[in-house]
Amino acid sequence: MTAPDDAALEAELRDLLGPRGVSSDMRQREKASVDGARMSPIIAELLPLGIADLVAFPTTAQEIADVVGLAARHGVAITPRGKGTGNYGQAIPMPGGLVLDTSRARTIVEVGDGWITADAGAPMNALEAAARAAGQQLWMYPSTVHTTIGGFLAGGSGGTGTIAHGSNDMGFVVALDVATPASGGALRHVEGDEAQGFVHNYGTAGIIARATVRLEPLQDWRGLYASFPDFSGALSVLRTLGRMTPAPRLVSADTPHITAQLPPDEAFPAGRSSLRMIADAGILDDAIALIEQAGGRIEDVREGPGVSAAISVLSYNHPIEWLQKSEPGVYFHVEVSGDALVERIDEVHAVYLGGQLHIEAGHTVPIGMLAGVYESPEAVYAGIERLGALGVGVHNPHQWNVDFRLAETVELARQTDPQGLLNPGKLNPDYAGPTKGAIR
Repeated sequence: MTAPDDAALEAELRDLLGPRGVSSDMRQREKASVDGARMSPIIAELLPLGIADLVAFPTTAQEIADVVGLAARHGVAITPRGKGTGNYGQAIPMPGGLVLDTSRARTIVEVGDGWITADAGAPMNALEAAARAAGQQLWMYPSTVHTTIGGFLAGGSGGTGTIAHGSNDMGFVVALDVATPASGGALRHVEGDEAQGFVHNYGTAGIIARATVRLEPLQDWRGLYASFPDFSGALSVLRTLGRMTPAPRLVSADTPHITAQLPPDEAFPAGRSSLRMIADAGILDDAIALIEQAGGRIEDVREGPGVSAAISVLSYNHPIEWLQKSEPGVYFHVEVSGDALVERIDEVHAVYLGGQLHIEAGHTVPIGMLAGVYESPEAVYAGIERLGALGVGVHNPHQWNVDFRLAETVELARQTDPQGLLNPGKLNPDYAGPTKGAIR
């Protein structure tokens, strides 16, 4: 492997990107070397995991590829970054080297019939706005609506819209242009199944420079806010609401304790469990009837283009973040799924001290975030095993290793990144799960 030459790389990056396109300033390097990993107390105890030596800010897909080519020629590790909204250290440059910040490559290239193409740094809410102007909408977008398309595809898995369409590896991606050390500064265009090899693996096999994703006809959405005296009432209707036709864009609910920590809103009355739904106008009356029959109360129905975003930012891990902010240093969480979240909720809550569930209707089964009072890594992992025994699916968010198609990604990276420069530390083929070496 070529010995890393950061000084020579910095000089060439300045020639390529201009003086504002690269930085070795410590404050900029530190800013580019963190994500939301403090949400995990296990990872937080190990921070900082790495500090970038350089940060590059390409503004086009081709510049992203050019930066990768230059860094590879100088033997410098490359850690890709979008908006840095990930929560588990995937964007932290563990060996130092170069952080490739794609967030300035924001061009929306083209909107077609059923698809949209944009450079990696284009925010998801900008893609949604462009689609809406053409009478269409994105299949899905993450709960952090301002995150970038490249970051979402490389690090995320789903969000608003996944009730109908599943995760972002289930047909959402039409094509990608990726940059790899092996391509030497050229963009590699991949489509269909070949493109899936670069999804959800943190840029360890190739850095997404441009993406084409699916659109569908625009729907007339309503934001439905309801409340129940307790969490069991919300649980009793969540799955039924999620199975309505046309499918809702989102259905999520919180315990009264989590609801109390959400941003102030008249739709969140004190002491009650909140249920929120992005519903097609055509099913609104039926949804209201179901909620009221189950003992729920409609707090508000809201209209307008901002409805989806407003409810989206209160989904997935965002309610747990609000819970953590309300009581700093107390809570951790794990990602959970399965019908047991509804059918065995008391047992699920009892797995961890102070257990609190945020739940959503998923593509096939409910999904959610289970929070608990943090005691130790061992208690977290023991709880994961107990949840499994209850029939709950668990994803461990307290580690940064690629855990989706790991073997396939390792093999692909051998071809695309023979020097091992892409996001080092995140592609460990010996990773054995949360109870065996979860933190490495």
